[in-house]
Amino acid sequence: MKIMFLMSTIFFIISNLMIFFSSILSKKTNLDREKCSPFECGFDPKSLPRIPFSLHFFLITVIFLIFDVEIALIFPVIPTFNLTNIIVWFKTCSFFLIMLLLGLYHEWNQKMLNWTY
Repeated sequence: MKIMFLMSTIFFIISNLMIFFSSILSKKTNLDREKCSPFECGFDPKSLPRIPFSLHFFLITVIFLIFDVEIALIFPVIPTFNLTNIIVWFKTCSFFLIMLLLGLYHEWNQKMLNWTY
């Protein structure tokens, strides 16, 4: 018990010393305005904060998330093939695949899959 307390105390002291020395060594002496500003995906931090954003890009992202969730719901169906009734399994798989294909067909008809108009 005494050895465990001694080891934990030593590790605590060593870790605090490492934190202390790293904070001293990493002090920034040259504080540049550009280096202190947050970096946002390649946008110029000195430009206007509200720049036009492509709504089409946002909709493609939402479509990807919807299809990604449906694919994640299909994955557990594969190992349950031997554990369930084949007719129930087939109806469940068919339902998810039909929903996935109908969603894809709807997005195709709405021309959401075309990147340029």
